[in-house]
Amino acid sequence: MSGVLRIGNASGFYGDRFTAWREMLDGGELDVLTGDYLAELTMLILGRDRLRDPDLGYAKTFLRQLEDCLGTALDRGVRIVTNAGGLNPAGLATAIGSLADRLGLTARIGYVEGDALRRPDALTANAYLGAFGIAACLDAGADVVVTGRVTDASLVVGPAIARFGWGRDDLDALAGATVAGHLIECGAQVTGGNFSFFTELPDGGHRPGFPIAELHPDGSSVLTKHPGTGGAVTVETVTAQLLYEVGGPAYLGPDVVTRLDTVTLTADGPDRVRVSGVRGTPPPDTLKVGVNNLGGFRNSMTFVLCGLDIPAKAALVRGQLEEAVGKEGLEFTLARTDHPDATDTEAASALLHVHLRDGDQARAGRAFSAAAVELALASYPGCTLTTLPGDATPYGVFTADLVPQDAVAHVAVLPGGERVPIAPPIRTAATPADTGSADAAAPEAAAGHATRRGPLGELVGARSGDKGGDANLGVWARTDETWAWLRGWLTVERLAELLPETAALTVERYELPNLRAVNFVVQGLLGQGVAASTRFDPQAKALGELLRSRVVDLPTELPAIITRKAQP
Repeated sequence: MSGVLRIGNASGFYGDRFTAWREMLDGGELDVLTGDYLAELTMLILGRDRLRDPDLGYAKTFLRQLEDCLGTALDRGVRIVTNAGGLNPAGLATAIGSLADRLGLTARIGYVEGDALRRPDALTANAYLGAFGIAACLDAGADVVVTGRVTDASLVVGPAIARFGWGRDDLDALAGATVAGHLIECGAQVTGGNFSFFTELPDGGHRPGFPIAELHPDGSSVLTKHPGTGGAVTVETVTAQLLYEVGGPAYLGPDVVTRLDTVTLTADGPDRVRVSGVRGTPPPDTLKVGVNNLGGFRNSMTFVLCGLDIPAKAALVRGQLEEAVGKEGLEFTLARTDHPDATDTEAASALLHVHLRDGDQARAGRAFSAAAVELALASYPGCTLTTLPGDATPYGVFTADLVPQDAVAHVAVLPGGERVPIAPPIRTAATPADTGSADAAAPEAAAGHATRRGPLGELVGARSGDKGGDANLGVWARTDETWAWLRGWLTVERLAELLPETAALTVERYELPNLRAVNFVVQGLLGQGVAASTRFDPQAKALGELLRSRVVDLPTELPAIITRKAQP
């Protein structure tokens, strides 16, 4: 089949802009509208919901959004594909049917299941399914397709399979659609949201619009957005999202391994970027499984330390709390936010964050927080806390493992109720051995050249994020000349100097020359995952901006390329 398939996205996470569905439907022409609601933390939240009520386990927000939009989508022939089904896609499909009846609408609803695995020792265990179940529902005439845990990109790949008739062996086309899906899955992040150079955006990053991927029969695409919406779609905004939460050049998926080192991005007009050249290889014979467990209970209290003797004040609190509740499970982080000779209390204060994790809810709860409050008149001078004593809350631990593809019962439930098994790929391959390098492949371009002191972010952009307990940090150069310097300068060793918390960890380094980018995977930075992390930046979202803020020796022949526009 020929023609262009226009796929928009209206949600990048559970809690994204509520009005985005209406904005995307009213903003211009679409064939498909997707919504991504799932993340590792979301699966934990839905798992806890389902413990309270077996009928839950899906993203309830989506139903409220759909109430306002379902009639419009049906009238305009826009098909809806979403993973909001979470742990209960059948339950959400039933709820949508009830909603349609109440609104006097006729909607054909399909759903995909089989991702949930039986793990008696786990709160949730879900395999990341591919896109062919979604395609089967659409081929059967579904107006709305609901899934559980599929890969985020599958929300785009599935409609493309249905439109263009791709098979399992159309690996390059599947890979191209996977890139398009990865680019729009996080909503406004590809249209200027969370962009390093947000001051250069036409609206200063005030309200970026949501993205659209125009898919072509060969798997190439053009990234764009509706006219008149905020933000921008440029080669750099697309590069930033392409680097988000990825590892090596071989991007593993259940339907295809996408080679990120083959992606070519070219400007295609205002707010249009063409994505082409993507190559794919056979997928592995295994599926990733995300597993969530309840790890125990945690609580936090923060002490404000003002003025002189900050380290001694922190040490006093530490000793007092360890004596009161014991050392086990306690973590202390001193944030030196204080400034010398400050003229107000806030500017003169540091923050001592104290965390306690324990399997005993009582110890992690009031026993800990009350012990902290009891120090108010019996500790360091000026003792004060930012919160009242509170109870502990449960936290989750995320792990990932693998299962054979043929061990998972991937099923498409068509609008008429027929259950269609989705066979695994016949042709698979061993997992590609993407080997990162500790040393750059090019000589240091700045050696023997004059330098100037300045923040690294004058020359490069960055995007970082989480994958379980690991963090990724992608860095791209703004010019060819800067790339020639960056790839020889930013080694694993130098990263450890600039970000000391990475020094003791295993760090993989990958180059993506087509993007003028280098990507680091920092193993174990986030411990047992976001739900268990007590790190100040638990999802490593700010890790890239921290790196860009470091003042380093920059080659004088590489001038800063930063344009700051007035805020609206």
